[in-house]
Amino acid sequence: MDISRGNIVYSKSREKIAVHQNCYISVENGIVNGIYDTLPEEFTALPVTDFGDSVIIPAFSDLHVHAPQYPQRGLGMDLLLADWLNTYTFPQEAKFSDMDYARAVYDAFLDDLIANGTMHAVFGTIHRQSVEYLAGQMEKRGFRALIGKVNMDMNSPDYLCETAGESVRETEEFLADCAGNQYAKPIITPRFAPTCSKKLLDGLGKLAAKYGVGLQTHLVESKWEAAEAKRLFPDCSCDTEIYEKAGLMDHGPVVAAHFIFPSEEDIRILKKYDGCAVHCPDATVNVIAGITPVSALAKQGMNLALGSDIAGGHLPGTYTQAARAVQFSKLKWFYEGNDNEVVTFANAFYMATKEGGSLFGNVGSLEPGYVFDALVIRDFSDPFRRITPAETVERFCYTGTAADITARFMNGRRL
Repeated sequence: MDISRGNIVYSKSREKIAVHQNCYISVENGIVNGIYDTLPEEFTALPVTDFGDSVIIPAFSDLHVHAPQYPQRGLGMDLLLADWLNTYTFPQEAKFSDMDYARAVYDAFLDDLIANGTMHAVFGTIHRQSVEYLAGQMEKRGFRALIGKVNMDMNSPDYLCETAGESVRETEEFLADCAGNQYAKPIITPRFAPTCSKKLLDGLGKLAAKYGVGLQTHLVESKWEAAEAKRLFPDCSCDTEIYEKAGLMDHGPVVAAHFIFPSEEDIRILKKYDGCAVHCPDATVNVIAGITPVSALAKQGMNLALGSDIAGGHLPGTYTQAARAVQFSKLKWFYEGNDNEVVTFANAFYMATKEGGSLFGNVGSLEPGYVFDALVIRDFSDPFRRITPAETVERFCYTGTAADITARFMNGRRL
């Protein structure tokens, strides 16, 4: 049994942040056992790690991040999406056929995510061996992930295209190699519909059924994508139906990156499979895609999470995206009105922790029964004014950096 003392803050629900001030939290075998105002008598002989005025919060989940794009973060941000992809992203991803390069990038990427308090994420590239290395490193560290080998067989640079048959074979080998993973779970990852033929998607659908795995992809990220998907798949009414017809949404978690321009049919289908839409605030501004209608989707009962979308986004901390989600919702409300209500900080913190973490099981909260993946944040009070633990969390998301995280716990183990 491990016991810590401090100010404990986590999301109870989408609207409510729970605060336990100057309390104790007990952890047994990596799982939260209880939170106490006064330490129970049976624990009084045990050592206590006292974090004083610091705040203990759940670690963050990044539900959309491109690990191979890590070296290009913050570069080419003056380009629009198509030019940015062709100038930076696709040439960068091609380098991951070189395993020495892949190992160096992926090790640094994981170190930076963990330093910034993200312990659950991930997109790879088409290169099976390098993605297997990343999955292996995550598994070794106990880092929870949904990780896939990217599939692309058309409308992409030649150096990133596979044939449909090759892509399916390589994906099956990846799924088989990672099937026994406890933490880094495999997931099927078509880049997006315009880069995948029907033959490829149908083959991936059979693998989803065979291995019992889910789907992650970019979904209605732009108006162009939504229109192009329907043009290429004229028997489908919307982008999401393409994956449904291929049998890719029946067998595991469904992660829809961006989901900015969904039709009512997109929403209906994603909800049918209990899918999760991932809002990536910084990325959608950097590449001028649009702002996900978070409040409107929440009103319709949609599962929602946050993503950094490195390197469309430029910062590795999901906490920064919680702050941005509030900011950008104000812009959407101001310019568009309608159902686009302002996202509260409680809403955003919930998406960044408990709602995003739910894809990995009992993850993303500090309630009893949850995995103790946790961060200790320094007190953000000023010398002339004390602020509450909940205010410290909000201020951290707006102004903090990795240096303000003074301790990190993964699966109950202090890193």
